[in-house]
Amino acid sequence: MANTTVVAATALRQFAFFDVHLVKDAHDLASSPEIFKNASEISTVVSSSAGLLAADIHGSVHILNKDFVSTTSWVAHVGGRVIHMAERKGVLVTIGEEDAVRGSLLKIWDLEKMDKRNQAPVLLRSSKIQPSNKPHPVSCFALSSALSFLAIGLADGTVLLYRHLDQSLSPAASLTALPKTRTIHESSPEPITGLGFRELASPNNADAKDNNLHLFIVTTNSVYLYHVSGKGSGGSSVLLDDIGCGLGCAVMDWRAEKIVLARDEAVYAYGLQGREPPYAYEGYKSSIHTHLNYVIVVSPPTTVATTRKLAAQAAGGDGDASRVTVFDMENKVVGYTGMFAEGIREVISEWGNIYILTNNGQLTRLAEKSTSAKLSMLYAKALYPLALSLAQTQHLDESYVADIHRQHGDHLYTKGDWDGAMSCYLKTIGWVKPSYVVRKFLDAQRIHNLVTYLQELHALGLANADHTTLLLNTYTKLKDVTRLDNFIKTESRRSGAAESNGDLPFDLDTAIRVCRQAGYFDHASYLAKRYKRHEEYLRVMIEDAGKFGEALTYLRHLGAAAAESNLARYGRAMLDNLPEETTQLLIDLCTVSGPLIMPEAEDTTPQQSSTPTNAPSYLSYLALSRVPAPEDKVEESKADNNEDLTEPQATQPSAPTPSQEKRPSPTLYFAHFVDHPSYFVRFLESVAARRWGQSLSSLSSSLPNASSDGDEDSEKRNQAAVWNTLLELYLDGGSPEQQDKALKVLTSDSLPCDKTHALILCSSYSYTRGLVILWEKLGMYEDVLRFWMDKHNTSPSESSASTEVVQALVRYGPTHPHLYELVLRFLTSTPELLTRHQTDVEKILEHIEKERTIPPLGVVQILSRNGVASVGLVKDWLMGRIKEAKEEVQTDQQLINSYRLETNAKLKQVAELEDPMHAKVFSVTRCSQCSGQLDLPSVHFMCNHSYHQRCLLDHETECPLCVRQHGVIQEIRRNNERMADQHELFLADVQDNGFKAVASGFGKGVLNMTRLDDVAV
Repeated sequence: MANTTVVAATALRQFAFFDVHLVKDAHDLASSPEIFKNASEISTVVSSSAGLLAADIHGSVHILNKDFVSTTSWVAHVGGRVIHMAERKGVLVTIGEEDAVRGSLLKIWDLEKMDKRNQAPVLLRSSKIQPSNKPHPVSCFALSSALSFLAIGLADGTVLLYRHLDQSLSPAASLTALPKTRTIHESSPEPITGLGFRELASPNNADAKDNNLHLFIVTTNSVYLYHVSGKGSGGSSVLLDDIGCGLGCAVMDWRAEKIVLARDEAVYAYGLQGREPPYAYEGYKSSIHTHLNYVIVVSPPTTVATTRKLAAQAAGGDGDASRVTVFDMENKVVGYTGMFAEGIREVISEWGNIYILTNNGQLTRLAEKSTSAKLSMLYAKALYPLALSLAQTQHLDESYVADIHRQHGDHLYTKGDWDGAMSCYLKTIGWVKPSYVVRKFLDAQRIHNLVTYLQELHALGLANADHTTLLLNTYTKLKDVTRLDNFIKTESRRSGAAESNGDLPFDLDTAIRVCRQAGYFDHASYLAKRYKRHEEYLRVMIEDAGKFGEALTYLRHLGAAAAESNLARYGRAMLDNLPEETTQLLIDLCTVSGPLIMPEAEDTTPQQSSTPTNAPSYLSYLALSRVPAPEDKVEESKADNNEDLTEPQATQPSAPTPSQEKRPSPTLYFAHFVDHPSYFVRFLESVAARRWGQSLSSLSSSLPNASSDGDEDSEKRNQAAVWNTLLELYLDGGSPEQQDKALKVLTSDSLPCDKTHALILCSSYSYTRGLVILWEKLGMYEDVLRFWMDKHNTSPSESSASTEVVQALVRYGPTHPHLYELVLRFLTSTPELLTRHQTDVEKILEHIEKERTIPPLGVVQILSRNGVASVGLVKDWLMGRIKEAKEEVQTDQQLINSYRLETNAKLKQVAELEDPMHAKVFSVTRCSQCSGQLDLPSVHFMCNHSYHQRCLLDHETECPLCVRQHGVIQEIRRNNERMADQHELFLADVQDNGFKAVASGFGKGVLNMTRLDDVAV
């Protein structure tokens, strides 16, 4: 039945994946290792964690190092031999025979602990294997990797199982304390030829391999499966197949998942589900072994002639020649085939190599070639699928796998199979530079393959801006709108999860740019709206598509922060196409804190109907609108870039949550209205009314502070800029209505209009009423008079200018007397003015006489500077002034005479006091202190003051009354002396008061003072 499934033997490819080397003794390089010279005495050899374990027919066990030198040896079975052995976790299990024991003996050794008495590993357990009274030899056994289960197969078809073996190995128990055996299978008279535990690690615990354990049982005619542990364990063994194998022809594969059987017609593998497809290899099999992912089959030569030839060549020619074949069952290749004329004693897998021990003691090492060497062999034969399978079997790094795909793709490319090559290149994405593949498919004939590659790059998120550009350009060159739609819209929907992390399947900026350049504005706007690139969306809609209405609607839904920067950039274009709607949006942006919802009704501020031909200069914008450039705020509109939009075609950008956010400065948008003065007026009036509560209709009320913004200084600057610009627009309009508005702005004390700036505007536009009002507000009354004077000089025939001068003097003269001299000079500058305003001149002279604002000499000098004013005009005024002067002279002369008489009397009195020969008569009868009648004793002073002695203080030698008077005089003189040294103060006084200061200095003696250290009484 098995032959029906076998395929031809030629289906297996043969390669030389192994190098053959003879192993020599460490001390004698001319011979094989010492321990294997008598190969016939070696009973079994197994690998272990401690080294290579070799047992002989004398019952001894040797631990060999890599040089095959025995490091430890001991007699495991006295007077007998070791039949089977296996090692797990440093514990060695041996099954052998001893002369003193009938039947087989099981012993367990601890290789990590040595017995100090005999320098042998510690013997943990020793027990006889005898399930019945009649002993049967042990044909095979299996030990689980966790040392939990031990299965022993007997020649009579019985299988014994030891459960929880590791738990029974405590040092305190006796040597014979082993778990009770359980017979799990009986197949008499078929002997057991193979056992193997199928172990799979738990997903959460790699060491918990006993959680779900199965045991494969092989007889000469059948294969069974027994569930050892896990859910559903116990019960009886299950028949998998009615095909068995001979002794030594069953082994577990390297993953311990399947059991491999070698039969004459083929090599079979069995898993939990039964037999898998066989591997064709006909001929008698002596034994089967495993090495990593390889299966090693030992068999006689395939032909009789070959057998005889090898037997004749062998020393001692026993005709036991063998053939070794190394299979890679997963990749279905033969890695090595070799003939050994001496016959095979053991096949060992240890230290990454295969060691073959022949019957004459020769040890041969099969060293596997490096992976790169094996792949090179496959590349040379163009077996790229096989190379890929080999790489996956050996779990090579993904970079190796990608390199195989690359070489396979290059091979197909040279053969002209573009589609096949591209399928290989697609599997190299992430490991091979995309430019390597892209350059191969830039030809027009291969552009469809290039599109496939670029699409996969974007789908994996590995494309850069150049790849996106190339792919989109390819779509546009091919005019493949369908694929362009699929790429942009389908990919953007697929990347919903990645979008939340900011990871898109393509470079967004590049995609938008390429679509714009190719004229696919709908695709560009879709991407911009989908990923909330507000600036890009508006750029496409305004600059490219010209859809200003949609752009305006989009701006309203953006919110204030994003709309602010975008309107600063596109406001002029929007005003040129939709002036009404854009103006209203700008008004809402500058006055509303929160979402820019569409108002139900338009603003009630009247719109200017007249549009002047010449655009205003907007001096206020140049002087006051020092705002940041729009580019400085562009990034603010990207704050919501990571929000999701499930339906970008129908969804507008979500407005932010209502909050009292700072509103933008109106000056940011002044420049956009340069060609729309009427809308500019409406914008400014609406902003002033809605933002600060300021309007021309409510000038009488107090100025409300409607602003909630935190920066008061900035708001004040914005208010000044708005009203300064409004004043300029009113003046530029020229209509009576606008002139009236300008006058209201100038006359208002509540509107924050810059007076200096307004003065420049009124002067530029020759607005006389405004100039006069501003000069009056600024206290520049002389400028008002000079303005009318200049106007009269320009048109002397008109009397209104001179009349305005006189009226202005009447208003300003009482508080500013210096204006009378200016007006007097003006009215007497020409005969016509003097004739026209002779009465006004007389009134001015009367006011000067009354207020004494100008001295008579000054008036005479003013009137005499030209021949306009006659003497008769000021005759009466001069006569009055001369008479007053004479009276003042007479009064001054009388004062001079009285001062001279008083001075002479004082000098005479001083002379009498200084004359010692002149007698002084005291005729005072009353005390100068108490005014009482003088009586003795009394005190008389030379100053004619007399006092009672009791009215004077003790030791007082000066007249109390004169001392106080002289003290004041002395203090005055001392102050004058100090003032004589303070020249800066004197010079400052001279600059302010002129001759009066000099005369006062002479009078106080500051300029001619004699320095006295003391002033005598």
